[in-house]
Amino acid sequence: MKTTDSMIRTFFIAGIFVFCAPHANGQFLKKLGKRAERAAERTIERRVDKETTKKTDQALDSILEPGAKDKKKTPTTIGGNAPASNPENGPSGSKAGSKTLVVYSKFDFVPGNKPLFFDDFSNDFIGDFPAKWNTNGSGEIVTIGDSPEKWLELKPGYNILYVPDVPELPEEYTIEFDTEVIGIDQKTSSRTGLQIMLSDDPKFKTGDNYVTAWIPYGQYGAFDIRMRNYINRDRGDINSGLKADIRKAVLNRPHISIAVNKERFRLWVNEQKYVDIPRIMPTTNGVTTLKFNVNNFKDQKERIFISNLKVAEGGIDLRRKLISEGKISTNGILFDSGSDNLKPESMGIIRQISQVLLQEKGMVLKIIGHTDGDGPEDANLKLSKARAGAVKTALVNIYSIDENRLSTEGKGESEPVGDNSTTDGKAQNRRVEFIKQ
Repeated sequence: MKTTDSMIRTFFIAGIFVFCAPHANGQFLKKLGKRAERAAERTIERRVDKETTKKTDQALDSILEPGAKDKKKTPTTIGGNAPASNPENGPSGSKAGSKTLVVYSKFDFVPGNKPLFFDDFSNDFIGDFPAKWNTNGSGEIVTIGDSPEKWLELKPGYNILYVPDVPELPEEYTIEFDTEVIGIDQKTSSRTGLQIMLSDDPKFKTGDNYVTAWIPYGQYGAFDIRMRNYINRDRGDINSGLKADIRKAVLNRPHISIAVNKERFRLWVNEQKYVDIPRIMPTTNGVTTLKFNVNNFKDQKERIFISNLKVAEGGIDLRRKLISEGKISTNGILFDSGSDNLKPESMGIIRQISQVLLQEKGMVLKIIGHTDGDGPEDANLKLSKARAGAVKTALVNIYSIDENRLSTEGKGESEPVGDNSTTDGKAQNRRVEFIKQ
């Protein structure tokens, strides 16, 4: 091995001398012989246009020590997905630059403003079934790759249901969660998918009244999102396949958003709305329970995970409330953990605020940021101010609102509305207020 390293070093140095000392090229190459000459010439051809001193050192090291070419560990990815992040209280967590926020600027999902349930499994142990869920099957908390973020693996099976401990669902509410997958490929069955059920049965039966939305994970075709409803044990009017091509989305940690407003049901995958059915929910004996099921009937190599489940009452039009009451508070504006980087999914609410300001030309707003109680008090105060500023920046830069009509303030953890010792309470405390001045 030492002899080989020595020969390679000699050939590489020969190339450098040829590049740096033209008059000495001939004598040097004659001494090395024809074999060395060819090696040196190939080295020159590869390096002549881009070599610098630093890159020369890196190239030499990579030749002599191939195993040390890249000491930096690359985060593990899943099925071609981007590495999972560790969000603070919501969906997927890549840093949201202005270009990404503009993409989401027409996203019209508005989360509910009264949190009912939130679970990112931060209080559960790896390998356990989560404390705030129930099932008639099996499942466990896992981490994926190098990320510390926790996920619940949903095991496939006929009539196997996963039921989070969400309080009884009201007439109007929103549901949000992230999913992740392993083992999805071009042969993934058209039957592989995630079913979301809203049922009047609180446990593991379908119930007499229910609505289901089925999200496909198959890759060899653009499969439908399927919707159906059952009313008083009879199949309802709706059993529809809605055309969609979400093959790329399901490979890249999609964020699923659902809004139920009495009879109306809407569903978004990332920023794209795919379902908007005005009358699908039962009007009597309404649904009260959220359930999940995974279908996978072929070889079961695919694995589906869920995290960051958030259910909130409301999801109503905040514009009217802001105009009539002069004040709104929302948990739906989300940021990366410990950061003022806006998550793109927050743009639905910010868009509504911009519409009010564009209509009410004389309105002036104060934007107030609040945090939970984790971390030092002074750091939370600074963070809350920065987050309020980030919302203002989005309104100004994306929706062209005059910055003089907006002021900002941060109150940190000083005005909690929930218990900071619980996950749900922390989710309530992380909020943004808009107050008419």
